[in-house]
Amino acid sequence: MSHSDCADPVRKALLDDLDEGFAELYAAHRSLVFSTALRLSGRRPDAEDLTAETFLRAYRALAGYERDRVAQLQPRAWVMTILMNVWRNCVRTRARKPPPDLPGEPVEVVDPHEGVEEAAVRRETGDELAGLLALLPEEQRAAVVLRHVVDLPVSEIATVLKIPQGTVKSHVSRGLKRLRALGGAR
Repeated sequence: MSHSDCADPVRKALLDDLDEGFAELYAAHRSLVFSTALRLSGRRPDAEDLTAETFLRAYRALAGYERDRVAQLQPRAWVMTILMNVWRNCVRTRARKPPPDLPGEPVEVVDPHEGVEEAAVRRETGDELAGLLALLPEEQRAAVVLRHVVDLPVSEIATVLKIPQGTVKSHVSRGLKRLRALGGAR
């Protein structure tokens, strides 16, 4: 593939100018990364930290890449792979050293155009989903979130998680089965 016929606009922007291209990468994928991070971590402050760390690592990596490597990037899968690695590192760190208990819950950012009823339903559904997802084993949670929250195809999930497609399907299937069982038990 020549650099001039680059089909992905983010990749093309990265090839043209790293800083402007990174701004496009961030704009194109920040919501996806944050949404995924929120579903993986279950807490808004943790999701914000995961998102920031993901994009920081992405920028640092891009700064060291040769043009040919940037030309071969699949930006969405690449950024999601970085997020998954950052999340796994956080899970390992917490397992070794649990964080101190912090008083109170973080303040939720409210959409001024959303009605009270919609906000209550969204919050209740989101909190319930986050709570159920947190009960899944790490590999099932990651696969379910990437497939059904982020809506990535199985092939991209396999790339992001570095596992075979059949294993992705198995993790998603088992995760959904467990979510249904957990949801019915509440």
